[in-house]
Amino acid sequence: MINRNEIIETIKMIDSQNLDVRTITMALSLFDCIDSDRKKCADKVYEKIVRKAGKLVETGEEIAAEYGVPIVNKRVSVTPISLVGAAGGGYIELARALDRAAKATGIDFIGGYSALVHKDMTPYENNFLETIDEAISTTEKVCCSVNVASTKSGMNIDAIAVMGRKLKELAEKSDSFGCGKVVVFANAVEDNPFMAGAFNGCGEGDAVINVGVSGPGVVKCALEKVKGEDIATVAETVKKTAFKITRVGQLVAREAASRLGARFGIVDLSLAPTPKVGDSVAHILEEMGLESVGAAGTTACLAILNDAVKKGGVMASNSVGGLSGAFIPVSEDIGMINAVRRGALSIEKLEAMTAVCSVGLDMIAVPGSTPAEVLSAIIADECAIGVINNKTTAVRIIPAMGKEVGDTINFGGLLGSAPVMSVSRFSPKAFISRGGHVPAPIHSNRN
Repeated sequence: MINRNEIIETIKMIDSQNLDVRTITMALSLFDCIDSDRKKCADKVYEKIVRKAGKLVETGEEIAAEYGVPIVNKRVSVTPISLVGAAGGGYIELARALDRAAKATGIDFIGGYSALVHKDMTPYENNFLETIDEAISTTEKVCCSVNVASTKSGMNIDAIAVMGRKLKELAEKSDSFGCGKVVVFANAVEDNPFMAGAFNGCGEGDAVINVGVSGPGVVKCALEKVKGEDIATVAETVKKTAFKITRVGQLVAREAASRLGARFGIVDLSLAPTPKVGDSVAHILEEMGLESVGAAGTTACLAILNDAVKKGGVMASNSVGGLSGAFIPVSEDIGMINAVRRGALSIEKLEAMTAVCSVGLDMIAVPGSTPAEVLSAIIADECAIGVINNKTTAVRIIPAMGKEVGDTINFGGLLGSAPVMSVSRFSPKAFISRGGHVPAPIHSNRN
């Protein structure tokens, strides 16, 4: 039974600690839209999205008003477009159909311009990857993800090499900004509601509501009350706070699913920061006892935080899914931005942190002159962490065209701004040029 104090506490979280439902994401299957005629396929895709998600924004606003819970984004994710367009090609037409549908429904973003190429690539998937730079640079709301590795299958170096090249080409065509809508995965999950990596997996239903809840400010405020206590108390405090946050998300998700005639999927409890003061994962880690994120002990603190968040979420709901943990995007977290500027945080340290948190190197800006093979090698490093540790990892990296180390690139909105970070001056070109397939690790052979 929820008591009066818990209601008051939740209201306080919303009013002064930046608790929000970061996104309601409607995941749609487009398998019934497949057609060998590319125009018919694109028309079917547009029609289904508008029909199914036409009231998503309106419903989200109604729920936010009724329950007093801010719902920041309303989004749609779809079946990977590399599969939907396999019969007729027409990938660019499909990207534009997605963009038109997103604008017609009023949603913020649409995810699923995606491919799953973690072991090998068919000819149609090769063709799809080659369209990414044009598709993303010529659309406004379309997001792209490509899964290039998994623990069960290993790493596709050929696909990784292509993605490094495509990111470079996209940066040139979109003045860098398009790269913020592209993420490269290892072990991508099928029910992630967060962009840019959301897609509706092949094992999902026809229409599913997945909700992402976020509250870094709430966790930091909770930890301020246990200053000087031992680490076990810190972990327990985070767990209890995550429990409360997840319950809010589950309420919103069930209500949205019911009103939209969709199935309730999952609640993703991910501490996803924003550039706003008081909404930073970095500040949580510093509240745990670090002078600055990037100091020795940062990876340990992040591991404690991530584990406690997951435990609290699982206690609160049987339907916790997605990525659920702590995100560490640089441009979207004022604490991370400041740590980079003061010289406390490097790409190498961020990479170490990704071994224990959700996702990976996220919204990292590097010099625009960075070669494509270096981008590919950074992706390969991050994929290796995911494959060996049997976890989801990802890279969202932005070659900042015309900028060098120490400059800043401004994205605006939730994407914030990113200081341009240095990369190693030593070349991995010969390694990436080898191509081929990295075999799955020995521990993948479990049945």
